[in-house]
Formats: sequence, C-alpha cells, structure tokens
Amino acid sequence: MKASELRDLTVEELEKKVEELNQELFNLKFQLATGQLENSARLPQTRRDIARVHTVLRQKQS
Repeated sequence: MKASELRDLTVEELEKKVEELNQELFNLKFQLATGQLENSARLPQTRRDIARVHTVLRQKQS
C-alpha cells in the first residue's frame, strides 16, 4: 500500500482502514502464536501499513 493511494481516501475511510489493519495484525499474531502463520513477512508489513495510514491521517487532520 502506497502513501499516494492513501492520500486519495477520506478521513473516515482512513480510520476504517486502520481498524481493518489492526484486525489483520491481531489475526497474524494469533496465527504466529499457534504456529499456523505461513508468511512471517506479513507481520512487519502490516505494522508499516498501519504506521503509514496513521501518518496520512494526521497530515489530513492538521
């Protein structure tokens, strides 16, 4: 997910995206704990996506 794509979204859509990514991160952590996670690279990528969305959200709010 690129920041340029996120800048086209509204504040409400960005907030919904953060919720979705947080849920995905929870699921990935759960899969990791139970040994079912196949692609461990998705954990840091999801964290980066969350941070990227938060950054764009703060830019839009100020």
